[in-house]
Amino acid sequence: MWWLFFVMVPSLVVSWLLGFALRVWAPRWGLVDRPGPRKVHDRPMPTSGGLAIWLGVVLPFAILQMMLWFTFDSRPPHGLVTPELVAGFFPREWLPIQAARHLPGVWAQSGRLWTVLGLATVVMTLGLADDRWKLPWWFRLVVEFIVAGVTVAAGYRLTLFIEVPLLTGILSVLWIVALINAFNMLDNMDGLAAGVAAIACTVLAAVMLLTPKPVTGEPQLFVAGFFLVLLGALLGFLWHNRPPARLFMGDAGSYFVGYLVAVISMTATFAGENTPRHAVLAPLCALAVPLYDLVTVVVIRLRAGASPFVGDTRHFSHRLVELGMTKTQAVLTIYLMAATCGLGALLLHQVNTFGALVILLLVGCMISLIAILETTGRRAQRRGKGPEDRSAD
Repeated sequence: MWWLFFVMVPSLVVSWLLGFALRVWAPRWGLVDRPGPRKVHDRPMPTSGGLAIWLGVVLPFAILQMMLWFTFDSRPPHGLVTPELVAGFFPREWLPIQAARHLPGVWAQSGRLWTVLGLATVVMTLGLADDRWKLPWWFRLVVEFIVAGVTVAAGYRLTLFIEVPLLTGILSVLWIVALINAFNMLDNMDGLAAGVAAIACTVLAAVMLLTPKPVTGEPQLFVAGFFLVLLGALLGFLWHNRPPARLFMGDAGSYFVGYLVAVISMTATFAGENTPRHAVLAPLCALAVPLYDLVTVVVIRLRAGASPFVGDTRHFSHRLVELGMTKTQAVLTIYLMAATCGLGALLLHQVNTFGALVILLLVGCMISLIAILETTGRRAQRRGKGPEDRSAD
């Protein structure tokens, strides 16, 4: 419990406090989302909440990095850092000895950590510029692919037990770009994208704590901790974004969250010597909802002859509202769907191949059920409309 408190609370507090300031500052900076034909809000809304999420993640890590610099400023030769030595730099009432023994590992991984946070900041800045100046879609997509390519070149990639580096590299780039845009598309109703991301982070953090490392057999605390820091930042922001929202995350937030979830999930070890290979599918279960929204929106737009890169009201949440739900009911329904699919991820590493197939079928059935209800509802609505109403579809 002390570990959860130490990891989550700082990011939550930073994000929560900065949210109040951004609600005042954002309009002065021109970061405002105004009502329009494809918008669900009826008044101008500050749209810089992504900065709160970004600082909620970066600031705690920056403070931890400074603590590590002081801790290891007079460290002995490499390989002689002991938990007792590390604990000596911190008063015991500040840092439990159970945490101190992990600091050498945190220090060793700090370079990789800041590589990820630096690239995430580039993506966040791209989204912030789009919030302010409405950049063309092709420019945003090019930058996303460049950042994803640099990420893969830096050593972050999917493995999937495929011994073809070129193929895994391409899949890794597509995974990053897909999740960036999936969360961007999902950010269309109060509390929706942040809530689904929080559910996914909770599930994936739990999977990391339940899945041991292949060599040591210990929980994957570093990866789980990263998910929990992001979870804390999301929960702090959700205070301002819950219905009725007073602050939007904007593209800056959705890009940042999508990128981090994609990359952190690639750094995790879901399968190993004592864990079945099908456990690598855990992220697909945890992220089934944003991926479902991405795929269905693109398919619907292409079938309608529209550009898949131009915003509209064809998103999953919009389609649920068209069926008669209120906006709040639509968001809660998607939360429930995300949690239901995510629960399967908690079991994949504990079951055999048949059990994994059952879990994947359950997730598929859940998504298919929603898709059938959506399609049936839309057809019933069209049959009930007159010619004048249908002309507006």
